Amino acid sequence: MFGFGRKTASAVQEVAMASAGETRSLAEPTIFDFEIFGASASLAGVSVTPATAARVPAVAAGVRALSEAVGILPLHAFRRTETGRERDNTLPAFRLLNGDANPWTRGAQLRELLTSDAIYYGSGYALILRDSAGAPVELHRIHPTAVSVEIDARTSEPRYRLTEGGGQRYIPYADILHLRAPSSISTDSVTGRSPLLEAKNAVGLLITLQEHACRLFANGGRPSGILSFPQKLGAEVAKRIKASWQAATGGGNTSSTAVIEEGGSFIPLSFTSVDAQFMEIWALAITEVARLLRVPPVLLMDYSRQTWANAETGGQQFLTYSLAPWLARWEAEVTLKLIAPEDRENVFVEHLPDQLLRSDFATRATAYGQYRSMGVMTANEVRSGLNLPPLATGNELSNPYTSTTKPEPTALEETKTDE
Repeated sequence: MFGFGRKTASAVQEVAMASAGETRSLAEPTIFDFEIFGASASLAGVSVTPATAARVPAVAAGVRALSEAVGILPLHAFRRTETGRERDNTLPAFRLLNGDANPWTRGAQLRELLTSDAIYYGSGYALILRDSAGAPVELHRIHPTAVSVEIDARTSEPRYRLTEGGGQRYIPYADILHLRAPSSISTDSVTGRSPLLEAKNAVGLLITLQEHACRLFANGGRPSGILSFPQKLGAEVAKRIKASWQAATGGGNTSSTAVIEEGGSFIPLSFTSVDAQFMEIWALAITEVARLLRVPPVLLMDYSRQTWANAETGGQQFLTYSLAPWLARWEAEVTLKLIAPEDRENVFVEHLPDQLLRSDFATRATAYGQYRSMGVMTANEVRSGLNLPPLATGNELSNPYTSTTKPEPTALEETKTDE
């Protein structure tokens, strides 16, 4: 905002001129080389990118748990009234985020995509198309790699540089729906940082473990060994014997019989203590991914500590500590970009988390019965929660367990009363 941490045009030009004559080989890439291609080198020896991270099952499961939960929850628009609030389904924000965001994308799908983009890339973007009156009419998802965020030096307002079709254009901040991933080391309040790339070493460890397991079982699940010969072999002979041995015992030939030439012998190598604890290291790496995404390990399909007693509590924790911050970011960004400034005091959006709080049928029946006896819900509201049609007499807030309706007397009963 005040220019801290930003290079001036002359400084950028000096850096470009200094590196213009520099030549480096990509055979030994530096951290700068990784950043150019959108990758981040980890201490595990592998580059961590959104694409490589998405190929790790634990990471993919955590991202899907958050993004799919955001997509399935309805995002309602409300208008404040004198007695409270009421839903207003005519607002553009409700229609775009729950109905059709554009002719080929539903609002729920768009919210799921942008949440996934924000986790993998640090930011999720959607272009807002408006009519002549300035009202939003469509939302178009933009791939995060095509957008860069800049701060206007004159107004200190953010603006978005969109690269498309070989050209670039600037878009005002009010016309981009921008979902940011939080970061404690972000240099401003505009750009987001991917939690996966910030914790690249934890993700890189999982990638390395996965590759190690693949190579191990491609070798029949056995460690390598040493071919020993009584006499010294020439370079060509050693190369030929090694290739012959690998062709006879590697890949799909792990159970075949190999022939050793030149009086040699094979000395197998045993597993080390680190190899023997491979599953423990893998389980720890999965727990690290759960920590950085702030999701319960059970949502990464790790049921080692799941019990009947903590299952429901885990779901509540996921909603409160994992999902609620993302829902709050969505509500804030939608209010800022899709609701007119003059309407924000009376109009707001809010997620309805009931979809995630549904329990078993017996528990729901008990809760609905208590709400009915307390006079909190009508019969039709209970039937709506059960996806049943309303009743003509179901809008009364009466306790069905204590109130009775006396039937009107028939003509015969009235005659007997008169006698």
